[in-house]
Amino acid sequence: MNFPVITVSIVNHGHDFMLRHLLGQLAKHSTFIAKVIVTHNIPNEDEVIEDNYPFDVAILQNNKPLGFGANHNQAFQYCETQYFCVMNPDINIKSEPFGALLFCFENPKIGIVAPTIITPEGEQEDSARYFPTPLGLIRKLLTDYDGSFPAGHDTTQIFPDWMGGMFLVFPSVIYKELSGFDEGYFLYYEDVDICARCWRSGNKVVLVRNIAVIHDARRTSHTNLKYLKWHMLSALRFFLKHLGRFPKKLI
Repeated sequence: MNFPVITVSIVNHGHDFMLRHLLGQLAKHSTFIAKVIVTHNIPNEDEVIEDNYPFDVAILQNNKPLGFGANHNQAFQYCETQYFCVMNPDINIKSEPFGALLFCFENPKIGIVAPTIITPEGEQEDSARYFPTPLGLIRKLLTDYDGSFPAGHDTTQIFPDWMGGMFLVFPSVIYKELSGFDEGYFLYYEDVDICARCWRSGNKVVLVRNIAVIHDARRTSHTNLKYLKWHMLSALRFFLKHLGRFPKKLI
């Protein structure tokens, strides 16, 4: 399989340069993409449409900012392909990532697939983790514990509890069955929640170790009290919804 079967959803918060760069990389490296849906979550006159992309580019402009999950769920309404990919605009792609990721879906019990995420300096990010717990959050504050899932150096696939939402691929039928992201979260924990629900549905969450993309993350939100508030509210929602009811993982 080497033909367009993926719709990619990207939410733009004014990162036009990053977005144009990413679209150019997707055009250069992948033939699997049929459509890219760009959602401008804040007012934006630059629609980033060019004639030379080998895929369709659809633009959605929000009247008011929506949360992470609501934006991608909105984009999914325009997905007509077999697979749906959620991708951050600060992702960099240096080679074709989708072939090996889509191959995982030869196993019909796999519901979400992600590549390994690395930093611009070449370090592996902790994008694959164990489910968070209140005790785990306290450990993170007091120790160097970060909840990372073991890398599994003797295998090309690992099955973490959850994976970061900067790059996730779903069969469209699975995304629909899960009703997409829970829009009750505005920001943070949407990815944790959808992975928990995927496991609970009897499907697996897989990270492919030998496929990597670069995440050029800007961490300014870590010092912003508004983001801290969102993080705390999202953690509380997740614990009320899932704590004590984490799904059994059948690998």
